[in-house]
Amino acid sequence: MEIKLRLGLLAALLLALAAAAAEATTTERRRRHAYAAMMYMGTPRDYEFYVATRVMMRSLARLHVEADLVVIASVDVPVRWAQTLQEEDGVKVIRVENLKNPYENQQNFNTRFKLTLNKLYAWSLISYDRVVMLDSDNIFLQRTDELFQCGQFCAVFINPCIFHTGLFVLQPSMDVFKNMLHELETGHENPDGADQGFLASYFPDLLDRPMFHPPTNGTKLYGTYRLPLGYQMDASYYYLKLRWSIPCGPNSVITFPSAPWLKPWYWWSWPVLPLGLSWHERRRKNLGYGSELPILLIQAVMYIGIIAVTRLARPSLSKLCYNRRPEKIIAILHSTLKVAALWSIFAAYTVPFFLIPRTVHPLLGWPIYVLGVASLSSIVINVFLLPPLPVLTVLLGILGSLFVMAFPWYSDGVIRALVVFAYAFSCAPFAWASLMKVIGSLQNLLEREAFFPRLGESPQLSEFNKLY
Repeated sequence: MEIKLRLGLLAALLLALAAAAAEATTTERRRRHAYAAMMYMGTPRDYEFYVATRVMMRSLARLHVEADLVVIASVDVPVRWAQTLQEEDGVKVIRVENLKNPYENQQNFNTRFKLTLNKLYAWSLISYDRVVMLDSDNIFLQRTDELFQCGQFCAVFINPCIFHTGLFVLQPSMDVFKNMLHELETGHENPDGADQGFLASYFPDLLDRPMFHPPTNGTKLYGTYRLPLGYQMDASYYYLKLRWSIPCGPNSVITFPSAPWLKPWYWWSWPVLPLGLSWHERRRKNLGYGSELPILLIQAVMYIGIIAVTRLARPSLSKLCYNRRPEKIIAILHSTLKVAALWSIFAAYTVPFFLIPRTVHPLLGWPIYVLGVASLSSIVINVFLLPPLPVLTVLLGILGSLFVMAFPWYSDGVIRALVVFAYAFSCAPFAWASLMKVIGSLQNLLEREAFFPRLGESPQLSEFNKLY
């Protein structure tokens, strides 16, 4: 009996040791690989990229990738952002000094890419065997851990001749990193002054390298390889057919390299670009919108209050404009009021757009925008005594265009674009007619004697006032 007990304890101990060894092996394997992104400050869009980075990292975590999640953050990134990434998102934050960009005096240099050379710090992550370096505007459709089997440098050619640096695989090396810094000091060729141009000239023969196909036995490759297009699918390919059809390699990662003001996290990007909703769906599942909801609630209450006040108190400019001034001054005042009315309408359509937080969900952003336009337009309508329908015609047209763009049953992106163009073409006469109606209404209002009494005359009293 005692022998059996000892054998049982020994078996349990061996199982525990085996489990501990397996866990240690798994942990070690995870520490050998990393998905990395970078963050730096100095642009008007810093917060947006912070949110985008968090969404991307949480999306990777939900895919249960077997790798660390790393953010290479410049020292000027706010401490609370770094703490949030570490404590709430499980991301390792590595602080670095900004690399000086020696190409900022080039004629074609774009200042928003000034600090993108910080991406070179990925080669300094020598605690990892392979690193997948990412831009924050990537959407992962599935796990891509097979990329860690690629060689010293692997990237995707979106452009037929120039590879894209929104996602690439590298083997960290301090020797390579130091050599890159030396190349920066000596003025290495860089066509665009950003990371894209520097890396393209640093690895000039990548186009001639073989295509990456992950070995089925899990072994790692060495050398440089081209990655299949499915690892960096430009969203433009989707918009042509409204579906993915990349035959060479898996359809794994979507990127948005062009149109910086139509990045997927902007609330107005959908339904202009259908994939915006996909990004926000990932944010809703991973991060939520707790930081923006209070602002939206305050705006909604404010707009509803404005509509209520303008319905109860209908102001009139007749009291402001009644004076006994020369006719020349009145003529100038007429013109000034016309310009003021038109600019007020323009402001009613633009001000709400800029007040909405840029990264809110489109299904929250668009209703608040419509409510804001309606409330500010109500002020214009009541102050200048304008007919409501012509003032709100453009808003109705915007609502119609949203429904046209969001229609889910287009056969392809070309048909969708043609339908949107046809809708805009058909709405143009109505917009012009509404503008003429507003101008005509202003002119009639200004010519009324009751609105602008003539010099030396008293305004005629209404029948109601004659009773008193």
